[in-house]
Amino acid sequence: MSIANSGITNAVVPVAGLGTRMLPATKSQPKEMLPVGKRPVVQYVIEELDRNNFQRVLFITGANKYSIENHFDPDPVLTRHLRETGKEELLEELEFERSQLHFFYTRQKTQRGLGDAILHAEEFSGTQPFAVALGDSILGRNSQSRALSHMAELFTTQKCAAVVAFEEVPLEDVSQYGIAAADKMPAPGEQFVVRDIVEKPTRDEAPSQLAVAARYIFGPQIFPALHHTAPGKGGEIQLTDAIRALVHNGEKVLGVRLPQSDTRYDIGNFEDYFKTFVEFALFDEKYGPALRQHVRQLLEQENA
Repeated sequence: MSIANSGITNAVVPVAGLGTRMLPATKSQPKEMLPVGKRPVVQYVIEELDRNNFQRVLFITGANKYSIENHFDPDPVLTRHLRETGKEELLEELEFERSQLHFFYTRQKTQRGLGDAILHAEEFSGTQPFAVALGDSILGRNSQSRALSHMAELFTTQKCAAVVAFEEVPLEDVSQYGIAAADKMPAPGEQFVVRDIVEKPTRDEAPSQLAVAARYIFGPQIFPALHHTAPGKGGEIQLTDAIRALVHNGEKVLGVRLPQSDTRYDIGNFEDYFKTFVEFALFDEKYGPALRQHVRQLLEQENA
């Protein structure tokens, strides 16, 4: 079953965060627009949604996020300039503008957490299921992941209220994520029933090392759960708390542990951003070989 015949065609991409951990780079531009290799982060996310056959995408934006809208709008002036100046080969770099995705935008005016951001999609999705793909996380190098297609299939065939992607993280990192309780540690690519989920637990409180991994499929049940979710850690409405409410109310919530091919690249801090940029650049088909040689020379000089 493909995502097209699962009936799930709507996707929501939250991009309203301030990106404070990435200052000063994010003072005047969204962290989702920071380049990774040759593309901004959010372009990888949109290309993933396109490859997984979604049709409509709602961006949940915030202040100073206009560059995201501009990036995905066709630019006839730039196109004409490239043609008139003999640079038509560069038009291939703008191929993403021809995507058949339909884009919509709404603004989260106050930073009240991811759960509040998802509530802004209630009118957009109505009673239909929808995907959520966080705009600062890339799945798989060059957005080749098919995880959302698999999750959509599970959602439809297993009649779930939600399907959530997970990855195993080190024990010292569990306090940064929503952490699931499962009957056993699933193998990579394996599904499991979410028995409970806890937002940013301490090491002693964590029910496992299975951390939410930036991709979700939700049914309309998530909206009343969010409406009844009180502000949690940080004074924000936590999406994890609403998922927990679904579980405790007897709704079926499945988790999928991401396969090893679907490494999650989280562009949330400089350490992870630098690692991601370097990896994507080193594996660039055109520039990667020369860059690898340059890096080897730098390391040799450092160790000399």
